[in-house]
Amino acid sequence: MLVGSIHMAYILAALLFIMALAGLSKQETAKLGCVSGMIGMTIALIATFVQVESALGFVFIIIAMAIGAVIGIYVARKVAMTQMPELIACLHSFVGLAAVLVGYNTFLELGGVAPETVTIPVGATANEIAALLDAANSSVSQAAALHAMSAAELNTHLVEIFLGIFIGAVTFTGSIVAYGKLNGTYKLRVFKSAPLVIPGGHWMNLAALVVSFLLMVWFMSADVPPMAPLVIMTLIAFVFGVHLVAAIGGADMPVVISMLNSYSGWAAAASGFMLSNDLLIVTGALVGSSGAILSYIMCKAMNRSFISVIAGGFGNEGAAVEDEEMGEYREMKAADVADLLKNSSSVIIAPGYGMAVAQAQNAVATLTEKLKARGIEVRFAIHPVAGRLPGHMNVLLAEAKVPYDIVLEMDEINDDFENTDTVLVIGANDTVNPSALENPNSPIAGMPVLEVWKARNVVVFKRSMNAGYAGVQNPLFFKENTAMCFGDAKKTVEEIVANLD
Repeated sequence: MLVGSIHMAYILAALLFIMALAGLSKQETAKLGCVSGMIGMTIALIATFVQVESALGFVFIIIAMAIGAVIGIYVARKVAMTQMPELIACLHSFVGLAAVLVGYNTFLELGGVAPETVTIPVGATANEIAALLDAANSSVSQAAALHAMSAAELNTHLVEIFLGIFIGAVTFTGSIVAYGKLNGTYKLRVFKSAPLVIPGGHWMNLAALVVSFLLMVWFMSADVPPMAPLVIMTLIAFVFGVHLVAAIGGADMPVVISMLNSYSGWAAAASGFMLSNDLLIVTGALVGSSGAILSYIMCKAMNRSFISVIAGGFGNEGAAVEDEEMGEYREMKAADVADLLKNSSSVIIAPGYGMAVAQAQNAVATLTEKLKARGIEVRFAIHPVAGRLPGHMNVLLAEAKVPYDIVLEMDEINDDFENTDTVLVIGANDTVNPSALENPNSPIAGMPVLEVWKARNVVVFKRSMNAGYAGVQNPLFFKENTAMCFGDAKKTVEEIVANLD
């Protein structure tokens, strides 16, 4: 009866998780999606509690949840929207580490460590014999664990352990490097935005995979699965994860976060197989497949090869153009921008990571209301990888209560720029760079971008003339119909709003 109820609870939780993913696919249903996910997780936790057999185990779970809840609440209250990408990378690392620990625990429970030799004295009682066997992790208990299943079942279980640890280890260290790249506070080479270029790097990655495969063969072919190949593989996977992500350039980091999200899902699914937990398998598969699909969609949006990105090393092709002479730029003050907007009948706002850093979304929402009150058409153009996380700009604008119907994706609005009076580029850089279409030698060549330069007037809000996250200078800043408005985006927009009255 209890087993059947737990299975039903798991099925219900899985359905709620699927509903959560479906709800999060649209802004209008995102809140319902979040609620569905929370209810599903609550049901899953209750079903887990019911299965705890000892009071001590229950206490351990409560303590672990309490510690996690305190840390989670503190981080959730303190983290800014601009820090969400690195926070997600950090959370992915926890999933990877959990998969590694679950893998080793499953291996030890299977009796994978070579047993000690136990000498049982003549005349020993049953209790004394049991104590000796328990203390030494005897070959009797090991043999029972290994031979209780068929050869096919055993081999399948060993593959689950090996792959679960490998995927988890890659996810763990790769996510740490992604966090460092996004955080930008570390000085080590591997944590810089620029890709880490090592001669023969791709051959090193291939060698790591080949050696890991040979270690798996060793692990599975031994009469008693040894610990050594697992440990060696784990160390290789740790290094492999570091190099895999460090070799990817800053412009591709949004794809990397999505890719690591997929890895963490597969790591969770592997843990589910090891623990014989159907819900964990389903949940991990949902996260893994959805992350992989999102990574593929983002690669298409950036004109990247999906295989090249997940193999590492993308972002270091092409010639750098930061030092290329591009002419003079024109500067415009906030009051002048206000006058330009007053004389416009249509305005498109293209937000980017700079808007998130300045926390200017509410000021931009106020500007939108002021312009609409004057009868000016206002719309937003969202690039698929604007910011450092898919949907980053959509979340910020929704937070500021910008109407959904005027927030349009790149494919929906790109053809409208040539009929637009004024475009305000607020904190965007690489996503509005014409080099992607005009310079075949650019590191971002071929990447679809918002073609803002086709508008009659373009105003770019930036703190300085520094290049964007991809490290590529933007010719847009030097075009005749473009003006630069320097300063903090929030303060500048607020000043424009004041001049509109």
